[in-house]
Amino acid sequence: MAENANVECDCMFKIVLIGDAGVGKSNILARFTRNEFCMEFRPNIGFEFASMMLQVEGKMVKVQIWDTAGQERSRAVTSAYYRGVVGALLVYDITRRETFDNIQRWLRQLRDRADSNIVIMLAGNKCDLNHVRAVQREEGEALANVEGLLFLETSALDATNIERAFQAILTQINHIKRLRALAARETVAAASPRDRGTTINVADASGLRNRIWCCSI
Repeated sequence: MAENANVECDCMFKIVLIGDAGVGKSNILARFTRNEFCMEFRPNIGFEFASMMLQVEGKMVKVQIWDTAGQERSRAVTSAYYRGVVGALLVYDITRRETFDNIQRWLRQLRDRADSNIVIMLAGNKCDLNHVRAVQREEGEALANVEGLLFLETSALDATNIERAFQAILTQINHIKRLRALAARETVAAASPRDRGTTINVADASGLRNRIWCCSI
């Protein structure tokens, strides 16, 4: 799926990972971008991001994926984190009910600070721990349906649905981008001749120039 970073891209998309600390955001990022997983929880300071070239519906897209890297502890990620964001993976841990209960707060913050057309995927992470789950899949699906979100259960440990989640987000972003471009073209096409300027017949203009020249002698 990933492509050589030297390949020329058609556009760039910024995607963010948000959710409570310890839900597996950093491991989701590591699994998707480097195919790695760390068993130990090691909180970072500041923001972490990875950049990669991906093919989305025949177009080469440069994707920047940002992780809060510990900033979620402040419960108010800075506005700069959301600047230019077109997609988000909103993550909770299926084994910890409180991380699911906090999803509405993260969703409000995301919608308050990001573009209204942002594509959001709700991800119930750590589905490999199904035997100790505290949040049922149906609960995640129901919340996603109510809020108009995409939904998947994922596991960074065994890579379940990690690539699928990002591919779904990127595909939806690309669809919105195409619809916006189409709407812009239709707006231009629908503009009145007066808005686009007046067309002058070349032959008529030539005769007009001759008459003006005669009058000026």
